[in-house]
Amino acid sequence: MSAESDSADDSFESSNPTPIGVKLGSTRTVLRYRDADDDDMTTVRTLTCLALYEDAITGDEKALFGEQAAAEYPDRVQYMLRSGLPEDDDRAELAGRFFRELLSANGVPQDSAVVYAIPTMENDDGLENLTDVIESSNIGAHTMRAYPESLCGAIPAMGDGVEAVSDVFISVNMGSTNLEACAYRRGDQLVPFSTGSVTGNDVDRRIVANVEEETQGRVHVDLTTAREYKEEHGNVGNFEPFSDVIQQPGGGSHEFTIEDSVVDALDWYLDAAVDEVANEFLPELANDYMKVYQLSLGNDIALTGGMACIPGLPEEFERRLSAELDRDVNVVVPDEPDLAAAEGARRIAEKLAEQ
Repeated sequence: MSAESDSADDSFESSNPTPIGVKLGSTRTVLRYRDADDDDMTTVRTLTCLALYEDAITGDEKALFGEQAAAEYPDRVQYMLRSGLPEDDDRAELAGRFFRELLSANGVPQDSAVVYAIPTMENDDGLENLTDVIESSNIGAHTMRAYPESLCGAIPAMGDGVEAVSDVFISVNMGSTNLEACAYRRGDQLVPFSTGSVTGNDVDRRIVANVEEETQGRVHVDLTTAREYKEEHGNVGNFEPFSDVIQQPGGGSHEFTIEDSVVDALDWYLDAAVDEVANEFLPELANDYMKVYQLSLGNDIALTGGMACIPGLPEEFERRLSAELDRDVNVVVPDEPDLAAAEGARRIAEKLAEQ
């Protein structure tokens, strides 16, 4: 098992550091750890956004983050990781402020062994900025390491512990800003693949366009509303039409029903995701590591990320991928795909804390 980054202080000694898994995501950030008092699992899950404002009395700069920031300051809230990483100094500074506010508000233990999941992206500056954001925080006093997000996410899908680290398999991460695929051989990452052309954000944009077309131009929804439609109503195979109401500019309201907009966007996503995995990633894997290719297709394929939360989508992905490859493949999904990367990272951190 190879770490991407290690900031452990070998001189620091702690008898019982708290293992923490961190996924600082483009849309949502997740932290997973066990509460020291009652050993219950703590999950911190919030939108990765920040709004800065001036205190009306003192004039000091204040900050709100997450859902509260998005609700109270929709005109100025900033999603600093929309591309998946903090690409420049300004976004890195905002991401650092967001992460500090998040940790402080939730009382996350400083005496901790931290593993954070990083995306598979060819962006050295962005990855370095992400590393700085997390490793400059006040957690991880015992250990701080980074592992690939697709590995962390696959761990809860493949067993109750960290069995995936000792296996040969393929992981497909269906995120907001990237579709990632990678083969793993006993923890080693082989042929990492990532594309920004098939994403959850693309589905949101298509829903926006589809709603306008389906309502013959009478309804225009924003990306936030489109994402809510996808997350609350998205279903592959058992979709039920739903209604919503908008306020008219001149007064009054207009009720409309969505029948095809969400389904059509999900259908596009499935076709595009299968095409990328079957015709881009897998041929490269077969060319470079034929035996691993054969072994991994005979084993379970782990499907993680926010898009894997949509009911029926993993099963349909399995069906379409099997048809495209003309062979049966088996897809496994963690119980909570959107939390899987943080949970897998936590389990690795637990092993590190024991050493």
